[in-house]
Amino acid sequence: MVTDDPQTIVVIGNGMVGHRFVEKLVEFDQARQYKIVTFCEEPRAAYDRVGLTSFFAHRDAEKLMIARLEWYQEHGVEIHLGDRAGKIDRENQIVTSDKGVQIHYDYVVIATGSYPFVPPVEGINKHGVYVYRTIEDLEKIINHGKTAQNCAVIGGGLLGLEAAKAAFDLGMKTHVIEFAPRLMPRQVDDRGSKLLIQKIEDLGVDVHLNKGTKEVQGDGKVERMVFTDDSTLDVDMIIVSAGIRPRDEVARDAGIDVGPRGGISVDDHLRTSDPKVFAIGEVALHSGMIYGLVAPGYEMAEIVAANLCGEDRQFAGTDLSTKLKLMGVDVASFGNYEASDDISTSMVIEDPFQGSYKKLLFSKDGKTLLGGILVGDASEYGTLSIFAKSGDPLPCSPSELMGTSGDGGGAAALGGAASMPDSAQICSCNNVTKGQICAAIRDNDLMTPAEVKKCTSAGGGCGGCMPLVTDILSAELAAAGKSLSKDLCEHFAYSRQELFEIVKIKEIKSFEELLASHGKGDGCETCKPAVASILASLWNDHILETSHKTLQDTNDRFLANIQRDATYSVVPRVAGGEITPDKLIVLGEVAKKYNLYTKITGGQRVDLFGAKVQDLPDIWSELIDAGFESGHAYGKAVRTVKSCVGSTWCRYGVGDSVGFAIRIENRYRGIRAPHKLKFAVSGCVRECAEAQGKDVGLIATENGYNLYVCGNGGANPRHADLLVADIDEETAVKYMDRFLMYYIMTADKLTRTSVWLEKMEGGLHHIRDVVINDSLGICDELESRMQMLVDTYQCEWKSVVEDPEKRAFFKQFVNTDESEPGIEIITERDQQRPADWPEGNVSLVELKGLDGQVISHEPAPEETLSWVPMGMETDFPVNGGAAVKYGDVQIAIFRATTHSDWYACQNMCPHKNAFVLSRGIIGDAAGVPKVACPLHKKSFSLETGECLTGEEFKLQVFPVKLDNGQVFVQLPPQETLNATLATKLHCISACDAPKSRQMAFVAS
Repeated sequence: MVTDDPQTIVVIGNGMVGHRFVEKLVEFDQARQYKIVTFCEEPRAAYDRVGLTSFFAHRDAEKLMIARLEWYQEHGVEIHLGDRAGKIDRENQIVTSDKGVQIHYDYVVIATGSYPFVPPVEGINKHGVYVYRTIEDLEKIINHGKTAQNCAVIGGGLLGLEAAKAAFDLGMKTHVIEFAPRLMPRQVDDRGSKLLIQKIEDLGVDVHLNKGTKEVQGDGKVERMVFTDDSTLDVDMIIVSAGIRPRDEVARDAGIDVGPRGGISVDDHLRTSDPKVFAIGEVALHSGMIYGLVAPGYEMAEIVAANLCGEDRQFAGTDLSTKLKLMGVDVASFGNYEASDDISTSMVIEDPFQGSYKKLLFSKDGKTLLGGILVGDASEYGTLSIFAKSGDPLPCSPSELMGTSGDGGGAAALGGAASMPDSAQICSCNNVTKGQICAAIRDNDLMTPAEVKKCTSAGGGCGGCMPLVTDILSAELAAAGKSLSKDLCEHFAYSRQELFEIVKIKEIKSFEELLASHGKGDGCETCKPAVASILASLWNDHILETSHKTLQDTNDRFLANIQRDATYSVVPRVAGGEITPDKLIVLGEVAKKYNLYTKITGGQRVDLFGAKVQDLPDIWSELIDAGFESGHAYGKAVRTVKSCVGSTWCRYGVGDSVGFAIRIENRYRGIRAPHKLKFAVSGCVRECAEAQGKDVGLIATENGYNLYVCGNGGANPRHADLLVADIDEETAVKYMDRFLMYYIMTADKLTRTSVWLEKMEGGLHHIRDVVINDSLGICDELESRMQMLVDTYQCEWKSVVEDPEKRAFFKQFVNTDESEPGIEIITERDQQRPADWPEGNVSLVELKGLDGQVISHEPAPEETLSWVPMGMETDFPVNGGAAVKYGDVQIAIFRATTHSDWYACQNMCPHKNAFVLSRGIIGDAAGVPKVACPLHKKSFSLETGECLTGEEFKLQVFPVKLDNGQVFVQLPPQETLNATLATKLHCISACDAPKSRQMAFVAS
């Protein structure tokens, strides 16, 4: 029952905790007894402050948003953005905002959080000093970092080290200044801090302990820091992250009780000295404690929301367990990790060679785990923290849990996720238990960790519990007789990495051989390109050899990028972006001759658009004669090596970025990988080549080059991580060889290096160990395999131009030298381009044949059909297709693995009316022969024409037979088929398609 006269709750603060309260009240208040009004001081609604550092990678505030404005509207929540609620009139129960908005309240929930503490030292307000708290703060840091070279971070706690990572990744020499005698003084002990410092300084960041700042000097801007011991440090940027102070001014001004050192005093129900006002999150002082983590704030928010809806919950405090990755180093603490010697006994393992530290604290009798600290390897955090929190008796001895009993042991001795009780809290951020996760998996048939996260919110906070969530999912699936599938597709019960090892060890040289020995069916558009990439990475045959060419997606198959009008773009290699005037002239002449649209790419090359498939070999021939070669813009391969002019011309350059970029591009050109690869070389820390946004990036320093890996732009941009600093060119090439080959050997299909890193156990630390320290003992193999690929390089365009058989593969039609355009071409800015597609799906526009008849899928009368010769058997590639012309109709004919398996259908994909189906990959889905459109991957049955991806599109299909080596298709007379499948341009009138101005081909 919905309440007629709801009470009003005003929420002051719309950060993570304030939003969580609103979210929980909406969930609990089924009677709708409350109207919610929330004030948000920032210009955007709640966003993820825990993941704030990721903003440096993607620079997109939208990726941090927790809820969109539509969510508030949908749930009837009134939100005031960019407006601070600054006054509480307790007598009249009115909240007033800075913009003059007044709201009468029944209850107020204060969730104003905290503000950064800035030491009150002389000069701290100079230009170049920033705090690290909001997205706007980070934007200022990024802008200043474009010109700054030396940055000091005041504060060696959690946020301080995150700020240091950000400054370091921006290319600045970075210093961490900590007043205490150790880093992260609230989370780790002296020995753990010592190891953390060692790892951070190995990266090139300087750590200064026992340093208090006395003064910031400079003429209007930061130039120097002076410390209390009178030592100095020259810097041109300072980030302050020296702790937080609760933002309790709105309560203080209203006469609500606050603590002597700040914070709004609350009882166990989170109620302040005014029973109508509650406080939650970092602003709340409970039993003398301010909690600076998100998990306790979330718990507080849920308790207040539940109590307002009739429950009686209490906040009894919480532990400060946390798992972090700081500067690429795992750090975790859990339970009572500061337990005194009179109630605990500790055990420590410190491995300086592996760079790990493990300290566990046990009860005096050794029967329970109280807490612990992990540095360098925090993989056991999830299991250990749950046992510490539960207080349950340990099922093993302390030595077994430490892994010192001689039988391996470690956290596995606890029995893993399966042995935990359903009441075990797995996600402390969102208070999700094992029982809730298990029930959600069973009730909703969840199959992936991402589905569990979305359904239960487990892992939606700091993310530290995700390994445990994955273990629980695996255990539940195993109990149900299921498993997390890593199969490449239905045809191979192996992952890409497993197939790579199979092909390498057994020296398999073709897809057919691998399918026969380790697969089933005919393959598909998923496994064929993946296996083709593996074969190319191992043996480096030309991809248009007979056994390989029909495995490729259309781009690799025709060595050019397909465009929406079924033409292709041609991108010659321009190594390092350096090109002579004569070569520029040739590009212009070729573009004019073939009427190609030209554009400079983001990778410093020239792209020539609109090339017809049959013209590609002729275009390549002219470019090759001028000294060009394939730029591999079409392949899952090394694309470009972008460069600035470096020391060649630039007054700031300290390295020859152009020369090094050219050498790198010429070394790695054409090397196939699970996904495309982009490089860049910058001549100095000003980073004009944007090297830190690439899969592999190099930045010149006074001492050599800093090597960055696993960055990328695109839909999910990621800042690259520093692999190693100050190395010479020869060493850089050696490490790049190893890194690239390790990625090629171990990444999943279609996985960028950034995603590969994020999924890898041990992350950057593991990659550094493999690539630099040779921890797996495979670096010799990695180097030799890369050298083989370098030594066997061939220009793929030139191989086609010089081979008549390969060149014939590029004919538009098998049975005629005629050609047809694929779409109407219009002129814009003095260049030719395809006309726009109509709004919505082209296939939904009613199109008519040349005789005005509406398209029909009804088969022609059998008495009108005849067998029409279309070419010889050898004209059609095995396991692939080719197009034929029949009157004004284009037909795709496919030749499957055996001579008896032939199929034919219209060549036009009905999704966007593009004439491309003959270039699609054929295979099967659950035994049904199919073709996948190369443009948008829509799959169609070659037997019925039905769309296998669920849409209402349909193909016309035709019988095919083979007679004495000649291929016949059963068809109606040309004039009959022209009326329904004609492929000549036909103008759609206003009544046919009022929203379209395109000249389209007749569609079926």
